[in-house]
Formats: sequence, structure tokens, C-alpha cells
Amino acid sequence: MKNTITLKNHLQFQNVYDSGKSYANKYLVMYVLENQLEYNRIGYTVTKKVGNSVVRHHLKRLLRESYRLSEEKFSSGLDIVIVARNTASSAGFHEIDSAVMHLSKLHHILIGE
Repeated sequence: MKNTITLKNHLQFQNVYDSGKSYANKYLVMYVLENQLEYNRIGYTVTKKVGNSVVRHHLKRLLRESYRLSEEKFSSGLDIVIVARNTASSAGFHEIDSAVMHLSKLHHILIGE
């Protein structure tokens, strides 16, 4: 099983926010920036506006699982930040997964798309 590499610090996130391209849908905003590496790094942001800590942690788990299940479909060499919107607090796994895949298609970061 392959470990997902994550963005760790504020500067990495800020670089993706400032220089990356973004698309949004009802539940999520996705920022993508090429990182000149052979692998992807991913970060998740769920703010206090979305809900309490239980809701935020639940959303992060849903986002992580959605990416993990489809990680091999993504092009490599990208920094990706996924930001949850307020409406995501009431969404289930299938809505979140569908939203992640929708934004990935808009960014053209899926292999074979």
C-alpha cells in the first residue's frame, strides 16, 4: 500500500493558493500547481466555518479516502489543495467523491482524460 504524501506547512499551502489554478463546485474548491517532482503532494483544508471539530475531521477523512481510492488515476508531479465549502458538511462520501472527480476532470489532471 502506497503512502500519500501531504503538504505540511503554511508556505507550501500558500504557494499553491497564490500560484496554482483553482476550480470550484458546490462542495469543494481545488487548487492545482505543478511541483516538478515525480509524485503528487496533497493537502486538505476544512475551516471552522464548516462546522465543529467532529464535522471537520469527518470531512477530512472523506476527502482523504476519496483521493486514496483514485490516486492512481491522477497525473503525477502536482501539488493539490482541496478546500471544503460550508455545503460539504451535510454531504456523504459519494457526493464528496463525485465532487473531487468532477474538479479533477476540470483541471485535466486525470490520466487518459
